[in-house]
Amino acid sequence: MANTQGPQGTNDPAGSTQMFRAFVDDAPQSRQAAAPAASSGPRVGLIVGIVAAVIVVAAVAWLALG
Repeated sequence: MANTQGPQGTNDPAGSTQMFRAFVDDAPQSRQAAAPAASSGPRVGLIVGIVAAVIVVAAVAWLALG
């Protein structure tokens, strides 16, 4: 008979559970770190868009009045 109790034939359920718990514990921290960067991106785009629109309107008004 083959020896199935060797290092290749067994799984360590406690080890995989520990790895899973470490993964679950690390996941919220990485999401929280990414959230502020993701929310600041659209704000910067919105501010740049508003500034560009004001410049265009001012240029059109200057050309129309000048």
